[in-house]
Amino acid sequence: MKLIKKFKTIAVLFLLFIFSSPVIAQTATETGSELGSIIKIMVAVTAFLVAIIMWLILVYSEKGEAAEESGFKKLMHLLNQRPSINDEQKLLLDHDFDGIKELNNKIPPWFMAIFYGSIIWAVIYMVDFHILGSGNVQEDEYTAEVEVASMEREILNKSGKLLNEDNVTVTNDAAALANGKQTFIKNCAACHGQNGEGLVGPNFTDDYWIHGNKINDLFKTIKYGVPAKGMISWQTQLDPNQMQEVASYILTLRGSNPANPKAPEGTLYTY
Repeated sequence: MKLIKKFKTIAVLFLLFIFSSPVIAQTATETGSELGSIIKIMVAVTAFLVAIIMWLILVYSEKGEAAEESGFKKLMHLLNQRPSINDEQKLLLDHDFDGIKELNNKIPPWFMAIFYGSIIWAVIYMVDFHILGSGNVQEDEYTAEVEVASMEREILNKSGKLLNEDNVTVTNDAAALANGKQTFIKNCAACHGQNGEGLVGPNFTDDYWIHGNKINDLFKTIKYGVPAKGMISWQTQLDPNQMQEVASYILTLRGSNPANPKAPEGTLYTY
């Protein structure tokens, strides 16, 4: 019996440790929130009360249960505390409904543990969400998610992953234009000339444009190409930032009056 009693004591301490360990871990990592500390204390108290209840169940069971009972049946008996058939006569009430009688049974310990635990959690919830107002209610959760989405969108915009022909803008950054010039000379000069004067492709230095003179038009042309005239799509070889840089650089070539310009093509645009 002493061995069983020690085992039960160890089991209670183990359960108490299991309930309390997340609280201890969170307390060590999140020390900046006073409200969080209060909630953790309340959770710890709840875990302690649950452990106490289980300890009382174990102590009570030692006095009333048969010594030879063990295993799953013993656990179920501890949780239910159901009276034996021999004791039912003592629990009969005077109520009689067409021969159906009622027993004055005790409420099972497992139910009471859940019941008191629910009350404690209800108090925590009410204080946190409806009195202190610092709980993560649905509206706050929505606002937090919107803020996170805005931050992620800003990061993606800066990385260029969301840059496309609809939202691209002209960049006047000197470094970006220098990068655009390098990209142009490396990939575009073979058809448009080293200075954009036009060879197989159109002249970029006059006021005539075949596919539009806006940054959006140039970005779209670079991205999708003009297969009918032999210009390939560059979206698999240039990232959006590079296409923005080279498109912005092309716009700087207007009016540069290079030697041997190609004859105007397309529509005349006035500026």
